[in-house]
Amino acid sequence: MNYIKNRSEFLFVYDVKDANPNGDPLDENKPRIDEETGQVIVTDVRLKRTIRDYLATVKGLDVFIIETRDENGDLRTKEDRTADFKDDPNLILERCIDMRLFGATTAIKGKTITWTGPVQFKFGRSLHKVDGPILIKGTTVMPSKEGKKQGTFREEWTVPYALIAFHGVANEYAAQTTHLTEEDLDLMIEAMWNGTKDLITRSKFGQIPRLLLRIIYKEGADFYIGELDKLIRWRPGGGRTEEQVRDITEGTLNVEKLLKTIDKHKDKIKRIEIAVHERLKTEPEILKGLKEKLGENAVKLLELP
Repeated sequence: MNYIKNRSEFLFVYDVKDANPNGDPLDENKPRIDEETGQVIVTDVRLKRTIRDYLATVKGLDVFIIETRDENGDLRTKEDRTADFKDDPNLILERCIDMRLFGATTAIKGKTITWTGPVQFKFGRSLHKVDGPILIKGTTVMPSKEGKKQGTFREEWTVPYALIAFHGVANEYAAQTTHLTEEDLDLMIEAMWNGTKDLITRSKFGQIPRLLLRIIYKEGADFYIGELDKLIRWRPGGGRTEEQVRDITEGTLNVEKLLKTIDKHKDKIKRIEIAVHERLKTEPEILKGLKEKLGENAVKLLELP
């Protein structure tokens, strides 16, 4: 089996409108907001959950970290899940794509086994201050208990708009331990893009992927640029403040610093893969800029709907 030999770096940008990108269960499920900067925060766990759910439900692949229940409706533990694979760590890695991607810690036959995941993401942050969070109140039509004649009140927290960026890295050395392949990474990229659109729940509906960039470095480069999310800037248009933006067309994503940094390190880059949503405006135009810096053959436009 050919496991990945090239380090990769990811930049993923998506937006959310009138929804809750990542509620904090310890704080009334409010969107996570940095009180100092006014930015929305989304944990790496939320992004990995999006990826896992898509791989399991849409692609029909085995996923180890997933909610399952026994015949009594009780949640099954990691130990229960391990037993599904005969307590065989090699079988877990062979069957479960999320273990090859993200790793995990579990107990097998009394021993704790830890796989360091080759793919790691930082927390995602909005590229601007957000308005809110906003508390939406309403009522349900049906009563919550027998005998009640009226519906109950409901509350939900949302943000009007947030453009969120994630940065991640795929480590070729850890990939040798979890047996991560290029095919696995291709599926992960598909899951990041399509899985974000497929979050059709009450709190998550309204999320759209806008930009996905993968930098593939040359074998043996032992290098990555880092902090790709810090190399882009969201600039509202039409005299709007950051908090007043309500749609992706109401601003421009400036990628000038990103393109300059890629050009600076192009001798270490093998190829770049990119998907860009048609409604996202970048300045300079990112696909054209990448081809000018690296050449046509070193830039691949991903066919993601």
